[in-house]
Amino acid sequence: MTTTGRVFLVGAGPGDPGLLTIKGKACLAQADLVLYDGLVNPLLLRYVRGEVERTSRAEGPGRRRLDQEDINRRLIQAALNGRTVFRLKGGDPFIFGRGAEEAGALAAAGIPYEIVPGITAATAAGAYAGIPLTHRDNASAVAFVTGHEDPTKPQSLLNYDALAAFPGTLVFYMGLHRVGQICQALLASGKPAATPSAVICRATTALQQTVMATLERLPVAVDAAELSPPSLIVIGEAAAHREAIAWFEQRPLFGVRIGITRPEHQADEAIARCLHLGADPVPMPTIQILPPTDFSPVDDAISRLRDYDWLVFTSVNGVDGFLQRLWAAGGDARRLSTLKIAVIGDATAKSLESYGLRSDLVPQSFRAEELAAALAPLVKDCNVLWARADRGRDVLPKRLEAAGARVDQVVVYRNVDVESPPEPAMSLIRRGELNWIGLGSPSIARNIERLLTDARINIQQSGVRFAAISPVTADAANECGLTVSAIAETHTWDGVLDAIVTAEQDTRDKDR
Repeated sequence: MTTTGRVFLVGAGPGDPGLLTIKGKACLAQADLVLYDGLVNPLLLRYVRGEVERTSRAEGPGRRRLDQEDINRRLIQAALNGRTVFRLKGGDPFIFGRGAEEAGALAAAGIPYEIVPGITAATAAGAYAGIPLTHRDNASAVAFVTGHEDPTKPQSLLNYDALAAFPGTLVFYMGLHRVGQICQALLASGKPAATPSAVICRATTALQQTVMATLERLPVAVDAAELSPPSLIVIGEAAAHREAIAWFEQRPLFGVRIGITRPEHQADEAIARCLHLGADPVPMPTIQILPPTDFSPVDDAISRLRDYDWLVFTSVNGVDGFLQRLWAAGGDARRLSTLKIAVIGDATAKSLESYGLRSDLVPQSFRAEELAAALAPLVKDCNVLWARADRGRDVLPKRLEAAGARVDQVVVYRNVDVESPPEPAMSLIRRGELNWIGLGSPSIARNIERLLTDARINIQQSGVRFAAISPVTADAANECGLTVSAIAETHTWDGVLDAIVTAEQDTRDKDR
């Protein structure tokens, strides 16, 4: 007999993935099935280990419309099949999120469930737009109001006379297409025409837009700005504080979309930095990191570690691939006690530190040529083991052997090109809506060019710009027809993003 599963109704927050609660993130990792709605930022799905399904109560490209009853039945059936189900809803499930209907259906069916609150759109939108919903000088209360009532109701339950007299801030959810009617109803009920008002769209994301106007002029301003949902309407004297305390739109990469080409399991730090800078990160992994097809050479090298004087790593993946295999073979860091370790850069050194190991040598410039130059005086008559990828340049072994070293190379991981164009990145490029693509290696640059060519995308017409992690990567990109607009001074993904910040600032300065 199948044991009944459990359902978690979880608020995903308003858009910024960093606003997911700690409990919500923990639940995501435990779920067998995640049903997420159309307002959820897909970046949150990186935390999911189970199956994922998108639900939507509206038609859209490539998706089927689901009624609320369909969603309720899906939750119940999955739980009856013994699954742990995670219902991920934008904002908070109990604030205009129909979470109460889903909880009611689960209760009626005898399904165990739990509610995990989320940050509702109003509080987050106000904070990110610089609009306090309460203020001791002019807003001692806040009211959350639906701008889109159930169309089957015989009459509206909203009392606009009471709302117009409300002593604080009014926040209307889902009211963008009725902003004219809402403003007119408040004006007709006596709300002053000069009341500060705002509409905030796509709040807390890099695509956030905020339009400010008086209550009387707000509909005209919204039409002129051509805003699109999701949105909130904020009406009240506290909205006037935005001019002094708006902060989010001031971030250096606000509104800039950046393609992150790192392998999926290594993209978290670059994505987090993009969000911190105000950018919209678009994951577009173009390579997969896979284990070698044959571990025999690695195992042989591990069995002879005492024969080597130096162990060299030129990537984070090399560190992981080698040390994880060492562990799987029953060894640990003690097996490296007779070796000195050289790494190509700070990121690789940091990865080494996560295993409790310190590097003996890190060149000032993170290139194979610099690593070879730094090692050359130290390795004459030495045995060197290089843990490497299955493809890449051979600058390092050639120069070390020329310096008198004996170099063994073992492949500890493979770089495998992604064969199909990653989405939604390709669609954004076609529409001219992706601003930058970061190139993390020569192989990534070549694969990006291949993917764009196979997808018949005209790179010049798309307007996308390329940022390279190093001069070597820039050369590879230029050779295959990708014009590089920025090169990282520090050859890391932080350096790539720093280079984009500089390039964007230069563009803004020229446009002034």
